[in-house]
Amino acid sequence: MTETEFIEELRHKSTVAYNKLVDDFQQKVFSTCISFVPNKEDAEDIAQEVFVEVFNSIKKFKGDSKLSTWIYRITTNKCLEFIRKKNTKKRFAFLQSITGNAIPIDKTDYFTEMNHPGILLENKELSATLFKAINGLPESQSVVFTLHKIDGKSYQEVAEITNKSLSSVESIMFRAKKNLQNVLENYYKNEY
Repeated sequence: MTETEFIEELRHKSTVAYNKLVDDFQQKVFSTCISFVPNKEDAEDIAQEVFVEVFNSIKKFKGDSKLSTWIYRITTNKCLEFIRKKNTKKRFAFLQSITGNAIPIDKTDYFTEMNHPGILLENKELSATLFKAINGLPESQSVVFTLHKIDGKSYQEVAEITNKSLSSVESIMFRAKKNLQNVLENYYKNEY
């Protein structure tokens, strides 16, 4: 079955096509999710949302990129939505604590899943520090860095997923590395 035929089957809400979609992309989508959101349960929830979104919006797919690129774009957007919501909740909780209307905050360690193949750090604390630093980057830098360095996508794939030129991706990556280097150097100066 060609990609065009497969997309048509998805557009006709074929259960067989949907099952094939999940079989073909489940691990790849989960891997990208865990690159952005290093918590297994949250990454699984986001991955499920991605497949629901793909299935519900396949009629909007124009075919100006590969299906896989479109799916990665949806995955990246869903991860960013999740991160934004989580950051909004943190800000809300902080503001409530200032006004004295504090709601108990879940203080369990969020960075529970560090067995991702793209992360070679042995120490969970270092991994958590790195993820916090990456999430502290401007969004475009965080996305490019995560897709390339953690999820293992080539610069060309990152350019397609983010709808940016190759030179733009390279430039953003350069700035991301510089910013991360500064953040991590400052962290270790303060730490030791």
